[in-house]
Amino acid sequence: MNRLSVNVNKIAVLRNSRGGAEPDVVRVAEACLDAGAHGITVHPRPDGRHIRADDVYALAALTAARGVEFNIEGNPFAPPRPGYPGLRILCEQTRPAQVTLVPDGDGQLTSDHGFDFAAELERLRPMVAGFTALGCRVSLFADAACDIGAAAATGADRIELYTGPWADAFAAGTPDTVLPAFAETARRARAAGLGVNAGHDLSQRNLAAFVAALGGVDEVSIGHALISEALYQGLEVTVRRYLAILAAAR
Repeated sequence: MNRLSVNVNKIAVLRNSRGGAEPDVVRVAEACLDAGAHGITVHPRPDGRHIRADDVYALAALTAARGVEFNIEGNPFAPPRPGYPGLRILCEQTRPAQVTLVPDGDGQLTSDHGFDFAAELERLRPMVAGFTALGCRVSLFADAACDIGAAAATGADRIELYTGPWADAFAAGTPDTVLPAFAETARRARAAGLGVNAGHDLSQRNLAAFVAALGGVDEVSIGHALISEALYQGLEVTVRRYLAILAAAR
C-alpha cells in the first residue's frame, strides 16, 4: 500500500527541448530508485514529445535489473506511427509490471479525464485481455464517481484515479467539495475487487490529505510536481519526502 512510482516524463521534456542526451532519463530514474522510490512510470505519446521508444527500452532494462516495477501509460487505441510502435508492441517488447490505459488524444497537453467505462466497455475488454496475456497488471485511468461496475467488467486489475480535480480544489481551499466522491469511488472499487492507484497534480502539499481520506492507495504516480520540487530541494530529498508522507499515511 501507498507505493510511489516516479514519472520521469518531465526529464525527457527538458532533454528534448535542447536535443542531445542531457538530462539523462535513465540516470534520473536511477537516482529516484536509489532514494527509495518503488518504481518508475512513463507515458510515451505517439508524437514523441517527451518519452520515446528508446527510453522505454532503457528504463525497462533498468527496472528489471533493479527488481522494481515499471509502469507504462498510454492510449491503447492510438495507432503506430514512425518512432512509435504502439502501446501493445512496447509492452510486448518490455513486459512492464503494469500498463495504465489512458484515453488521451494527440492534441491533449496532458491527460485530463478518465474513461467513460460504460460507453467504452466493449472496446476495452479485448484490450485489457491482451495486456493481461502479456503478464501485465492492467490499470484504467478513471474519474471520481465513475462507473465502477463497468470498470470491473473490463477485466482490469486496478483503476487510477485522475486527481486533477482534487489538486484544484485543494489549491482553492475547498477540498471537501470533491474528496467524498474520490473516497466513495475508492471504496466501491475495492468492493468490486479492483485496486486503487492515483495520479495527476499530486504534490507534497496535497498528497497526505488525499491518501488519508481514501484509507490508503496501492500506488501514486507523481511526476510534474516531484520534478518541479526537486529543482528547489534536490531529487533525493524530494523523493524521500514523498516516501515519508506515504509512510505516515499508512
